[in-house]
Amino acid sequence: MKATTPASPPRRSPPGDLAIWVFICAELLAFGVFFVAYAFARVGHVELFNESQLLLDRFSGALNTLVLITSSYFVVRAVAAIRKGEATLCTRWLLAAIGMGSLFLVIKVTEYGHKLEQGLDLGYNLFFMFYWTMTVFHFMHVILGMVILAAVALKAHRGGYSAQEHTGVETGASYWHMVDLVWIILFPLIYVIR
Repeated sequence: MKATTPASPPRRSPPGDLAIWVFICAELLAFGVFFVAYAFARVGHVELFNESQLLLDRFSGALNTLVLITSSYFVVRAVAAIRKGEATLCTRWLLAAIGMGSLFLVIKVTEYGHKLEQGLDLGYNLFFMFYWTMTVFHFMHVILGMVILAAVALKAHRGGYSAQEHTGVETGASYWHMVDLVWIILFPLIYVIR
C-alpha cells in the first residue's frame, strides 16, 4: 500500500492577509497621484527638470535600487523557508532584509545631507519639491516596512509561524515588495528619465 502525504494547505491568492492588499492598493494610489503630478509638472518645465536632475547622485540612487531588490530577494527566501517549516531560517532571511533596508536608509540620509549642504532643499525649485516630497514619503514607507518585517521576524523566532500557518510572513513580504516596487518606479522617474 502506498503511503500518503498530508495535503499542503492551499495557497492564498493573493498571498497574505486581504487587509494588507487594501492598504497596498491605497498606498499605490497615493504614489500614483505623485507620479502623475510629477509627469505633468515635468511637461511644463522640461528644461528646469533636466538641469535639476543633473544635481542628483545617480550612483546612490542606483545603489539603493540594488539594495532594495536584494532585500526583496531575502524576503522571498524567508517566505520559502517558512513554507517548509524552517522558522529559524525564515528569521535569518528577514533580518538580512531588514539589514538591507537599513543600508538603504543610510545611503538615502547621506544623499539628503549632501543635498542640504548644497542648498537643494524643498523650496529650491519645483523639481526639488517633487524630489523631497516623493523620496521622503518613500523613505517613511521603508521605515514602516522594516518595523513590519521586524515584528514578523520576532514572531517567527518565537515559533509563531509554521508550514501550515504563515499568513503573517506573506503579509509582511507583500508590503515589503510594494515598497521595493515603488522605488523601482521612483528611481528612473526622478533620477534617469530625461
